[in-house]
Amino acid sequence: MTPDERSPDQPTSFRPTEGLSYDPEEPRYWDAALLRGEIERAFDLCNSCRLCFKYCDSFPTLFDLLDRKHGGDVKRIDGGDVDRVVASCFQCKLCEVQCPYTPRDKHEFQLDFPRLIHRQQAVHARAHRLPLRERLLGQPDLMARLARLSFGFANRLNRLPAARWAMEKLGGIHREKLLPDFSRDTFERRAKRAGYLGTDPPAEVVLFQTCFVQHNDPGIGEDVLFVLKRNQVDVACVAGLRCCGMPAWEHGDLATLRANARHNLDLLMPFVESGAKVLVVNPTCSMMMRREYPELLAMADRERAKRLAAAVQDPCEYLWSIRGERRFSRDFKSTPAGPVAYHAPCHLRAQAVGFKGRDLLRLIPGVTPAMVMECCGHNGTFAMKAEGFEASRRLGQRAFDGMKNVGAQVWATECPLAALQFQQHAGTKPQHPLSILARAYRDDGFATKVPPPEAKP
Repeated sequence: MTPDERSPDQPTSFRPTEGLSYDPEEPRYWDAALLRGEIERAFDLCNSCRLCFKYCDSFPTLFDLLDRKHGGDVKRIDGGDVDRVVASCFQCKLCEVQCPYTPRDKHEFQLDFPRLIHRQQAVHARAHRLPLRERLLGQPDLMARLARLSFGFANRLNRLPAARWAMEKLGGIHREKLLPDFSRDTFERRAKRAGYLGTDPPAEVVLFQTCFVQHNDPGIGEDVLFVLKRNQVDVACVAGLRCCGMPAWEHGDLATLRANARHNLDLLMPFVESGAKVLVVNPTCSMMMRREYPELLAMADRERAKRLAAAVQDPCEYLWSIRGERRFSRDFKSTPAGPVAYHAPCHLRAQAVGFKGRDLLRLIPGVTPAMVMECCGHNGTFAMKAEGFEASRRLGQRAFDGMKNVGAQVWATECPLAALQFQQHAGTKPQHPLSILARAYRDDGFATKVPPPEAKP
C-alpha cells in the first residue's frame, strides 16, 4: 500500500507533525524534540515509498536499518542511526526533485528530505562546535587567500603523496582525491584588466562568478564574459563578492551562510534594483541564491533575498533567452563536429529551468549533444572527505559510464566540481558549455572549421 492509497480517515504518521519547519526563524525549527518527530515521520514515509533508493546511501542505509535492525519501527531508530543516515546525504537534491510529496508539488505531506537533513545538521552545529575540517571547508575564500600567500606551494603539496597522507590523517581529506589548483591570478583581477570591474549600475547583467571561478579557474569566467560580449550583452562585474555560503551550510553553519549572503546582497542589490539579471556561473550557487536565500536568511534580509532570487539566472539560461534577437551570434568559426557528452548537474535539475547549455551546444554546426542525467557523486565537499571519497566514486559510476558510452571527445557540464570528478574517475574533463561556445566562435578553437555561409545572389 502506498502512502496515497491510505484512507483519509486512517490515522497516519505521514501527515506533518507540529514540528514541521524548514524555516530557521521559527523557534520550533531548533526544538530537538519536535525535530525528532519530523525525522520519524519522514523516515516512515520514505520507507513506505522507497522511490529514492538509488541517489545516495542515505536511503539504503535507512531501509536496511528498518528492515534488519528495527522491524520497520521508526520509533526504535536511535541517535546513532540518524547520524548514519544524515552523514550519507550529500545534498544532491535529486530525491526532492523526484519526490511526489514535496511543498514544491503542494502535497499535504510537505516533505523536503534535503531540508530536513540540513535542519538536523544546523541543530547539531548549534549544540556542538564544528570540527576544524568542516570550518575550513566552509570558508573557501579564506582557504584561497592562504593558498595564494604560499606562492604556489599549496598546489605542490596537493600533489605530494607524503603531504596527502598527512592531510588525510590530520585533516580528513582523502589522499587520492583530485583537488583543484588555486590560481595565482583571481578572476577579479582579470576582469579589472579587461575593463569589466567597477562598472556602476545600470547594466543588463551582473556576473556572480562564484568562489571556484574566482580562486580556482578564472578561465571559465573569462569564457563567459567573451561569449556575452560576442552577443552584445552589457555585463558588469563586482569586486568583493563572497562564496554563496553552500560549503558552510553543507555542515549546518547558518551564521556563515547568512553573513556571506548579506554581504553579497549589499553588493548585488543596486544592480538588481536597476533591472539587471544576476548571472551565476555555478549551478550550486544559483540554486542557493534562487531557492535557499529567501528561506534561510534572517528576516531583515528576506525581502531583498526574494528580489535577488527573481533576478538570478544561469548564464546559459540568459543567453538562450535572447537567441531570437538580432544581436545573438551564430557566427561560429570552428566546431567539435560530432557528439558532445553533456552532463546535467544535479543542482541545475533542482532549479527546474531546463538544460540551456545543452540547447546552446546544438546551435554549433555539426554538434549533437547526448545528455547524461545521473549524479556524478561529487556534491560539494563530500567527495573530498576520507569517509566520502569511495562512496562518491561508486555512486558516480553510472554517470562516468554514461559519459564514456557517448563516444565523444568533447564533454560538457556547467558544474566545475563535476568536471573534476569526471576528470579523475572517467579520464576526461568536461568544459563549461560557454567555454565550448567561446572556442567555437574562434577560428582556432577546434580543428574542424565551419564553412562560411554561401553568399547571397
